[in-house]
Amino acid sequence: MAHLGHHRRESGLIPSMLAHSHELQSNTLIVVLGASGDLAKKKTFPALFGLYREGFLPNDLHIVGYARTKMDKEEFHKREVSYIKNPANDEEVTKKIEAFQSISTYFAGAYDKDEDFQGLEKHLQEIESQYPTEERNRIFYFALPPSVFLDVAKGLKKNNYSERGVNRIIVEKPFGKDLESSRQMMVTLKKEWQEDETFRIDHYLGKEMVKNMLVLRFANIAFSAAWDKNSISNVQITFKEPFGTEGRGGYFDEFGIIRDIQQNHLLQVLTILTMERPVSFSAEDIRDEKVKVLRAIPPVEQKDVLLGQYVSANGKPGYLDDDTVPKGSVCPTFAALTLWINNPRWEGVPFILKAGKALNEAKVEVRIQYKDVTSGIFRDIARNELVIRIQPSEAVYIKMNVKTPGLVTRAMPSEMDLTYKRRFTDTKIPEAYEALILDAFKGDHSNFVRDDELDAAWKIFTPILHWIEGKKGPSPRPSPYPYGSRGPNELENFITGYGYKRVETGYVWPITNVANL
Repeated sequence: MAHLGHHRRESGLIPSMLAHSHELQSNTLIVVLGASGDLAKKKTFPALFGLYREGFLPNDLHIVGYARTKMDKEEFHKREVSYIKNPANDEEVTKKIEAFQSISTYFAGAYDKDEDFQGLEKHLQEIESQYPTEERNRIFYFALPPSVFLDVAKGLKKNNYSERGVNRIIVEKPFGKDLESSRQMMVTLKKEWQEDETFRIDHYLGKEMVKNMLVLRFANIAFSAAWDKNSISNVQITFKEPFGTEGRGGYFDEFGIIRDIQQNHLLQVLTILTMERPVSFSAEDIRDEKVKVLRAIPPVEQKDVLLGQYVSANGKPGYLDDDTVPKGSVCPTFAALTLWINNPRWEGVPFILKAGKALNEAKVEVRIQYKDVTSGIFRDIARNELVIRIQPSEAVYIKMNVKTPGLVTRAMPSEMDLTYKRRFTDTKIPEAYEALILDAFKGDHSNFVRDDELDAAWKIFTPILHWIEGKKGPSPRPSPYPYGSRGPNELENFITGYGYKRVETGYVWPITNVANL
């Protein structure tokens, strides 16, 4: 078995990230609660299989699925591997899948009944009776709807908490709907589970390019020397999806695009971009610096927000055409909002967070635009930009000015390009859920959300969410935008109003054509 916790001293390795509180290497089982749901099928089980296939999980690991759905072992195994990819029907992968199924069992039960959790306990003890020692380590993965979250946390602590080993819970967002509900959830949860036992997942923190930002920032003086308000004009963090709610609008309407994407995923990216250099790369030092940034961000103001809702176009239905969406809903499916950081490094720099559904492409990226060159030697030249593409096709590229080939001295924009698919041809980039689940096995909280971090995030967004939802007067009406477009017509004026300058017409960045990668 390959353990990532044991490393030789290698060039470029970060020593402070090697020590973890307690890596679980044996006598361990993981219970996936909500095992019949989409999250478990599409993310949790494929991630566990990826780690199992590569030898990163304990040799004696057992996986237990738990959900309300009644099904036999064969049906569970079928669902468990339904999203595991093996397009070439590779014999070795097929054998690994069969071995993975052999360490997996299923137990059906309710989420609010002690007798069902007690039945689960008997099932777990039968598995653990085969362990060679008395140690009993348990990880509980909550792939659950928020409505049953606290009931399950209580039921597990009362009936399934191991007294002879390590216990950990991995929980998925949403962590409440606003500051008050989040605090209520945290108070209730802390009565049952300690903070060091709790791993709050934001899967963007497991994405390769998000994790790479710490190295880009703090291992390259070329970037760190110009990483402040003196050099940077504006920053955009963008999330785009090319599809709408597609029959899931009822759930989406309850939360909206800001809760779904910006309050968590994009805000986490922002904190990593803007935090000060931590004392070390230990979990607590990193999260301390992230919290400092969040506390320096005032609540979002109405004047810094643009809302949109997609309408039918190009043969695709509009948001209100979804039968599951409440009639006349003004829930935004697109939002652009600007955050400001009141500290010496970033004061005056706008951070524009954009997220939307039913847009023209699938893309998540960070675009850092630098200020104009102050010298009068060149006029009207393009600004430098650093772009970090998080997905698809991970890449880092820098737009810079070079001399136009020929006899005339004229500047033209070009780029320095690091596209991972081209540069690292033989390297498999791990899925975000693989990285985070492995971190939970190692006891490393670095890429999980701490309680005070969550609290600070809700302080930033709760007032604007209450305004949007009509708790402080009439709800604002989102601007309509066609399905498949770039967003509302007002978007261009919105971002240029914060100092963004678009590259002159006629210049095409080769990297932006994802289809060519």
